[in-house]
Amino acid sequence: MKFGSVGALGFIVDIGLFNLLQHGPIAVLAGKPVTAKIFSVSVAMIVTWLGNRLWTFSAQRTPTRVREFTGFVVVNIGGMAIAVLCLWVSRYVLGFDSPLADNIAANGVGLVLGTAFRYVAYKYLVFTGAQPTLGLGD
Repeated sequence: MKFGSVGALGFIVDIGLFNLLQHGPIAVLAGKPVTAKIFSVSVAMIVTWLGNRLWTFSAQRTPTRVREFTGFVVVNIGGMAIAVLCLWVSRYVLGFDSPLADNIAANGVGLVLGTAFRYVAYKYLVFTGAQPTLGLGD
């Protein structure tokens, strides 16, 4: 539940910023969906690192924040690559260029695949500190 809650917040930041930059009233990155997606995922990544470090995996934090953040960034680049690849294929291979198609590719298909990848990688590669043992009263 914690991972899902933090992910939901990251999703709101990601999809909101992507659509604002790509299709919204300011649309400073209109016509550049891959750039908009990279930027929106980067901002969402910082939000989710804080949520995962301080809440989801708080019992598994490592003592070195820099190592943990570096691992988190590397994992998120992998997750972002999945979403960007889905968007790129939709846009430039299949020729779908509507806002709906962008959101289905990057924020639908890419999100599902990227989330599964991130969860496994966070659990086994990033937040690898000691896990609490369960006692009889737990």
